[in-house]
Amino acid sequence: MKRRSALLGLGAWAASFGARAAEAWPTRPVHLIVPSGPGSSLDLIARALAQRLAARWGQPVVVDDKPGAGGVLGVDAAAKARDGHSFVLGFNGPLAFAPFLYRRLPYDPARDLVTIVMTTSQPNVLAVNAERVPARTVAEFVAWARTRRDGIAYSSLGNGSSAHLTMELFLHEARLAGVHVPYNGSPPAALAVAQGEADASFMVAPALLPHARARRVRLLAVTGAERLHSLPELPTMAEAGYPAVQSLAWNGLLAPAGTPEALIARINADVNAVLHEPAVRQALDAQGLAPVGGSAADFRRTIDADIKRWGPVITRLGVRLD
Repeated sequence: MKRRSALLGLGAWAASFGARAAEAWPTRPVHLIVPSGPGSSLDLIARALAQRLAARWGQPVVVDDKPGAGGVLGVDAAAKARDGHSFVLGFNGPLAFAPFLYRRLPYDPARDLVTIVMTTSQPNVLAVNAERVPARTVAEFVAWARTRRDGIAYSSLGNGSSAHLTMELFLHEARLAGVHVPYNGSPPAALAVAQGEADASFMVAPALLPHARARRVRLLAVTGAERLHSLPELPTMAEAGYPAVQSLAWNGLLAPAGTPEALIARINADVNAVLHEPAVRQALDAQGLAPVGGSAADFRRTIDADIKRWGPVITRLGVRLD
């Protein structure tokens, strides 16, 4: 009954919400839920956007980190929000992969959430511990891994994340054995590789770069179709001999279902404007993050394409989280 009442309440609010109301919004602080921990790439993106959006909206934009369950906890909190001022910076795991990984989710990504705008999209980077792993290329890493009697230990930023599934796909393609050690976000997952608690990991660049500069982590390749602009020396996994190992770690803003279209359009326009600001683009690019933007429909198509591509892969690999 509570869920039905909340939906009816949001529906009534949406029905009375028009273009003028969208212009007057927000009337109180806006909460941007980040389903990962502080210092993660999502957290960096959210904070870069929050400062500029607060200036446009005349209200504080509060970044609310809610890590856990591979992003499911934070996305669920946003899906159930009914205040008209709470949104989520979602990503592949809880939006496109989770329906294939869990028998039951506390939300339906397609029914309970609506897309607003895609924020960034970037490949994962294959990183190895610089002391324990002698490899300087993907081929050398595969050869070294095959000498490990118990296989490799690899970290990820959470169960069901792009980092987790990309490594599982790579292990399958390279015929390697591996033990998955999930962490709550990319900073601790990257630190695990730097400290030798894990041999390797796939994740986006921001959490890895400080360790790479300190020569505690070695970066070997990227999972995009092309080389990463900010790390041009790294080959793609296709160039390294593994064309099937392609993945993009994308993210974007979503709102609870029933959010008025006029408000979606307003936020979409403002976020697109912020993403085109030279200072914001430069800050994101320095972290290996590529701004995207576009329409709400564009973002919906990206999610649908990942569902179509990764659903069969997850099923074939037999990855389940419950």
